[in-house]
Amino acid sequence: MPSPIHAAILTHAAGPHLDAYLTALAQCPEVETVSVADASGATFAAAKKTLGAKLRQTSQDAAALLREVRPALALVTMEGVLSPPAIDLALENGCHVFAEKPACVRASDFEKLVHKAEAKHLHLMLALANRITPANQEARRLIRDGRLGKLYGIELHLIADQTRLKNPNYAKNWFASKARAGGGHLIWLGIHWLDLAMHITGASITDVAGFSGIVGGQPLEVEDSNALALRFDNGMFGTMTSGYYLERGYHQHIKVWGEKGWLWLCEQTEAPLQWQSSTDPKVTGIQSFKQPNEPRGYTPYVRAAVRAAAGLEAPPITPREGLRVLDTVFACYEAARTGQTKTVRRG
Repeated sequence: MPSPIHAAILTHAAGPHLDAYLTALAQCPEVETVSVADASGATFAAAKKTLGAKLRQTSQDAAALLREVRPALALVTMEGVLSPPAIDLALENGCHVFAEKPACVRASDFEKLVHKAEAKHLHLMLALANRITPANQEARRLIRDGRLGKLYGIELHLIADQTRLKNPNYAKNWFASKARAGGGHLIWLGIHWLDLAMHITGASITDVAGFSGIVGGQPLEVEDSNALALRFDNGMFGTMTSGYYLERGYHQHIKVWGEKGWLWLCEQTEAPLQWQSSTDPKVTGIQSFKQPNEPRGYTPYVRAAVRAAAGLEAPPITPREGLRVLDTVFACYEAARTGQTKTVRRG
């Protein structure tokens, strides 16, 4: 068995999902040690508490830490505007990179990092953990196996709570600043469903149109609502509703229709995946995914990235796939701003 790797976290105070990432690295058997770089030093106590003996080193100087530790994987979890320089630093030091989304506030900044990662033969993996959920993987397999035939259409809903926006402290956070986050609900949450739509269907979004703005009335810089129309390179059409509407919780689903059937992904139902297909005359009616919908979430996704950095398996997402979904997000924002259909840029 290959030796466990050394990992590093590049972060700052209130780094997004930092607690989940510390836990994931602490539990990952392929990680021997973890070092943490944070210019403020505010995260060191939490790192020590969670990582215990796995914590190798802390530093307020990320460049010095990377030179000394030489980790195989750098996990970058920072606000969007601060992420590109940190990712670039990690790539320059020969690290594979796991990056919390959005990882930029302009797709062009991420594109430069993609080119560098490819030139150095390094993984650059955006944190889109829904890819590894078992029901989502099964949906991808069904479509790839032709169970739906030619794809006709897709519907995406990802709705979170409006309540969080009413908290007076919300507007003070970086993810409520367009300059620091790049946008609102779509780039923070909706991005997961855009990526998953392309991942399970094997089709890329080519053109977008729609609306993006504030419907809940809160005094924010970033949008709380998006209504989008999508065209894919396989000829399929789609729609997406992405917003903060609820009092609490989530409403989320993906539906796909094709010439030979349909499927429905919805984690809030007893069966997270249901489908119907006419490809096998011996199987009729609605079928359900009955296996456990685990492992899922950040811990197994981080482990997949670690194993990729260790050379044990393919990465859970490629640099180009990360760029593809970011290009799509920013095309949606531009379409809403201009009131015109926009072609998704190809980095």
